[in-house]
Amino acid sequence: MVHQASTAVRSLAWLGGLLYAALPCPLRAQGGRVGYEAFTLPNGLRVVYSEDHSTPIVSVDLWYNAGSRNERAGRSGFAHLFEHMMFEGSAHVKKGEFFQLIQRAGGTLNGSTAEDRTTYYETVPSNRLNLALWLEADRMRSLAVTAENFHNQRETVKEERRLRVDNQPYSAAFLNGMTWPYDSTACFPYAHTVIGSMADLDAAQLGDVQAFFDTYYTPNNATLVVVGDFKPLELRRFVNQYFARIASHAAPPPVTCDYKLSPGAIRREVRDAHANLPAVLRIYRGPPHADRDTPALELLKIILGQGESSRLNVTVVRRAKAALGAQVFMNPVESRRGPGTLVALAVANQGVGVERLDTLVAAQLDSIRTGGVTPEELTKAKNTFRAGYIHTRETTLGRAEALHHYDMFHGSVAEINVDLERYLAVTADDIRRVATRYLDPANAVVIVVRTVGQPDGRTGGP
Repeated sequence: MVHQASTAVRSLAWLGGLLYAALPCPLRAQGGRVGYEAFTLPNGLRVVYSEDHSTPIVSVDLWYNAGSRNERAGRSGFAHLFEHMMFEGSAHVKKGEFFQLIQRAGGTLNGSTAEDRTTYYETVPSNRLNLALWLEADRMRSLAVTAENFHNQRETVKEERRLRVDNQPYSAAFLNGMTWPYDSTACFPYAHTVIGSMADLDAAQLGDVQAFFDTYYTPNNATLVVVGDFKPLELRRFVNQYFARIASHAAPPPVTCDYKLSPGAIRREVRDAHANLPAVLRIYRGPPHADRDTPALELLKIILGQGESSRLNVTVVRRAKAALGAQVFMNPVESRRGPGTLVALAVANQGVGVERLDTLVAAQLDSIRTGGVTPEELTKAKNTFRAGYIHTRETTLGRAEALHHYDMFHGSVAEINVDLERYLAVTADDIRRVATRYLDPANAVVIVVRTVGQPDGRTGGP
């Protein structure tokens, strides 16, 4: 399975940067509009659907309102562990059979975990819609939470952590660093990693896993989105047949997070045995996704660190030749209902001191606080964002994920068809305003990654 917990790790490979083809005028004009309908079963399962008869396929996308933010201290990594557990069989599906049934039908499937949600999807030929829905309903109703499955998948998750985090250069600093802006006492939901710690995984018990399933894997804590080639009446019949008799449970406990911006600068140094070159990360506290500042921050991210003409690439990588690569991320794993992070990452070029690199990166971030951005930079950022906005809706799964996004992170699903206007309305003054507020040095966690054997406080480079 491909996990969102590891997406941030793979995002470090900026060599596969964003490339957007030129879009014809009619497509730009339509702005990726998505039509949809919705209904809710008596047990609380919310269903959103969107017809698309252009291709004989359909995507079934089920989101549970359960991610790492729902975990408690000492039991981190449960949401991600449970993503693995959901493929271990249920009352009418043997272990491993879920994959076999979907793939034999000509479909694809996967799951992913983030701070705010866990997702499962299948994209299948439209005549196998019933199969995908039945499989999801069967494991929602009767997942096989056994000691054997639990121990097996716990070891799998531990191995995944070793492979994707512990043995990858810069990964530990990147993933752990995103949690350091927030205090684990006041804001535990966003102060620990999605993949969890080895100690917490070792301490997990079968009863804990069962309790997590009973609390969060219920119809009233889930949303089902179906997009593609189907008849609405047939969809409703399948959903009622497979899901309506699954019992709802009490609402999960609320999630709280207390934080404030600019509490004071934090600087940390870490050693990375797998890194051949030092690096610097500058991590800034950000607002929840629904905040009015998000559109300007997303465009600021593009101006600073996405694409060949971004400020960090032009000044730090190409002109100063101080970095092998540099990039800026906004909430690298997924959008958040709680506070977010903006991350600037740069890996030093050979022979370049990491302190010099940090100074150059900080100067570019400060330059927007003091001087703002040019009209050309803002136009390019808007074009880049609009292209990506439309591109993600070109598939049935992409539209399903977009519907989920607006259902969970916005005030209404209806914003899916008007949100682009907020981004296109951002002004240069808006960019400078959010840069001044969030790129404040007192709002930053600066992480210096040193190689093994590199002296503290210096690199020996210029």
